[in-house]
Amino acid sequence: MGIERILSISGKPGLYDLKLQTRTGFVAESLIDGKKITVGMRSNVSLLSEISIYTYNEEVRLSEVFRRIAEKEDNGPAMSHKEDNAKQAAYFREILPEYDEERVYGSDIKKVLNWYNMLQAKGLVSKEVAALAEAAKTEE
Repeated sequence: MGIERILSISGKPGLYDLKLQTRTGFVAESLIDGKKITVGMRSNVSLLSEISIYTYNEEVRLSEVFRRIAEKEDNGPAMSHKEDNAKQAAYFREILPEYDEERVYGSDIKKVLNWYNMLQAKGLVSKEVAALAEAAKTEE
């Protein structure tokens, strides 16, 4: 499984796995503690597979950024999201040298690093898995 069914829910910590769609919303399971929650249609929800990072030339899918981190770290964990902002920006520049510094904020970099480490700990992202997910998306 890749990040196709992984959600970020505004106002809720961590990431969630989409389990079931209902008439009034959906059921999601926390990747942190495994608890299931119901989320209404009015909640601000983002699928990680639909998120992109701004660069000077184009937008790069989050799955591609995760793949690049996995390659750099040899499928290991990334730098902690609690590190200094300057260190995180330098680290992110190694992964995505062309990212747009004016439109990608420090808080965005923190989220990407935190999300990657959460997904990596669950075995949901690696340099191979991300590449396969991108290939499947391209075929669609």
